[in-house]
Amino acid sequence: MAGYSFETKDDMAKSSGRSLNVSMKQAIEICNHVRGRPLSQAKSLLQMAIDMKRPIPLKRFVNGVGHKHGMGPGRYYPKACQQILKVIESAESNAKNKGLGSELRVVHIAAQTAPKQWHYGRKKRSVFKSAHIEVIVQEMKKDVKLKAERKVKADSKTETASTTDNKADNKIGNNTENKKATENKTVKSDAKE
Repeated sequence: MAGYSFETKDDMAKSSGRSLNVSMKQAIEICNHVRGRPLSQAKSLLQMAIDMKRPIPLKRFVNGVGHKHGMGPGRYYPKACQQILKVIESAESNAKNKGLGSELRVVHIAAQTAPKQWHYGRKKRSVFKSAHIEVIVQEMKKDVKLKAERKVKADSKTETASTTDNKADNKIGNNTENKKATENKTVKSDAKE
């Protein structure tokens, strides 16, 4: 069995579907649409395409494809989405078995060409369309923590910037108060003389 085209870490889980009955072009478009999304969102997008509610937008193989409402060229591909959804659910169950959290993200999903098989028959032979799909999911907690830490750092930087501005304003205010106080002292001393 061939290896994955992505190196995994401890907080990742993987699965692959070999020689699936999926067109390579359809698989590429679906994988590009799902890659980088949270697992729940990826599964719902595929399920909506299977139910013919929301099409998969096409970016690469668009020659002659009609536009769908609210987007450019797109198609539903229910059979291909069903096969890819099974592989994604397998990766999710592998993550649960590995002890990862419930918040997962599709870090890597790729389609590769599978060996070509021929349809059986007396007539002119035709080739099966098939592809390999590999999926890697990762726990989102670290990403969320990093984003939260960055937000806290940014907030603290804005707070320190505002406090330094306040200190500068206070220094200016203190200087004007000191000038007024020295003027009052000079006025009082002139009045006493």
